[in-house]
Amino acid sequence: MLELIVLSIIGIIFLIVGWSIWKREKINLIHDYHYKNVAEADKKEYTALMGKGAIIIGIGIILTGIIDFITQTGWGWTAFGVCFVSGFGLMVYAGMKYN
Repeated sequence: MLELIVLSIIGIIFLIVGWSIWKREKINLIHDYHYKNVAEADKKEYTALMGKGAIIIGIGIILTGIIDFITQTGWGWTAFGVCFVSGFGLMVYAGMKYN
């Protein structure tokens, strides 16, 4: 039960941060090294990709807690791995494209 609570809290934090980066375009939530070369015209697209990446990671963290709580197996960590690689890949793509 503790694992579910901790992973849910961490996942919700990732969701909130991702939403703030994406919808509110709070680029300052990202380390300035990662966006200092992003053109002002590309800021909206860059923050959208970075925010979506954080949201995908957050969903993976929450799914990990739920799946592990229900099944008591390692499948939850498989979901985390898939979501983490997808979200991180999206963030790397955004950095390579716009930075």
